[in-house]
Amino acid sequence: MKKCFKFLLAVVVVLSGLYLFPTGSASAEGKEVGGTYYIDVTAATIWTAPNLLREVDKYSATNPVDLRKWTTSMTYQDKLGLVGKLETQALYGAKVTVLENNGDWVKVAVHTHPTPKSEVGYPGWMPAVQLAKDKSFENQLHRPFALVTSPTAWLYDEKRAENEFLELSFNTRLPVMQEFENEVLVATPSDGKKWLKKSDVAIYNHEQDIPSPTGNDIVETGMKFLNLPYLWAGTSGFGFDCSGFTHTIYHANGIVIPRDSSVQATHGTSVERKDLQPGDLVFFAYQEGKGRVHHVGVYIGDGKMLHSPNSSTHVRIDDIEAAGYGKEYAGARRYVK
Repeated sequence: MKKCFKFLLAVVVVLSGLYLFPTGSASAEGKEVGGTYYIDVTAATIWTAPNLLREVDKYSATNPVDLRKWTTSMTYQDKLGLVGKLETQALYGAKVTVLENNGDWVKVAVHTHPTPKSEVGYPGWMPAVQLAKDKSFENQLHRPFALVTSPTAWLYDEKRAENEFLELSFNTRLPVMQEFENEVLVATPSDGKKWLKKSDVAIYNHEQDIPSPTGNDIVETGMKFLNLPYLWAGTSGFGFDCSGFTHTIYHANGIVIPRDSSVQATHGTSVERKDLQPGDLVFFAYQEGKGRVHHVGVYIGDGKMLHSPNSSTHVRIDDIEAAGYGKEYAGARRYVK
């Protein structure tokens, strides 16, 4: 299979001591500026500029990627080194528009991540090898889609689910080709049809068919990720930053909110502290709450929030009055009715 070949090629090159990343035969040449493409890896990590990769980042820059190995191989200092260098992540099958080319890198706009930075979507740089453009995939996008609801889920080569093909993240969406009692046949961006376990997904005809969530639904979704390590710019079941966490759990419930906490804090409906309800987003800002918003969490009730705090820790529950947060409380927003 194509992905197996590319993975073996990456291994051979690494073992030979000649590792040059990103691995793969595709380059930015041929990626048409203004063209629409689709993410062809579990999650593409979007950088502030091309060619910023460190040796430890090689697992995130190939096709396929190994995000679990990437996140677990980084030290705390390695994780801190990502701060300010990453923009966001885009999940398998997500649509992007190419904005610029630079060698083996492309600047893209991620359509599903609203931002004031671009009307098209969240902009940033990624390896061109992680993009695909396949008419057979595009032609299936009108179909019902499978939404991954497990923290991660495997795509399989066959219906009996014995040969694992690719581990997907929560909130990944793929067109449904056929639905069975326990399995779902889906289209992929460049590798034809693959299988998902039905227990890992929800199936909808259209985005608007996702049931309108309650605040408690938002909290319940977020609780799936307790203890998941923090990852700057992360938007996947392999690691979240604070606003990537809130953006993703809302998106999986059919509500698209801005990607960054500072922008999330200006949308939705303002909520007084005394009126906080589960599912509301609570914000924290420098200068004792009067400066720039730098953090967001999900209120869960009883004065507590569920959040992904920083590179030293993981998704957890804290009191909104906890040290480092209480004095910086900057208000709340509600995105559910």
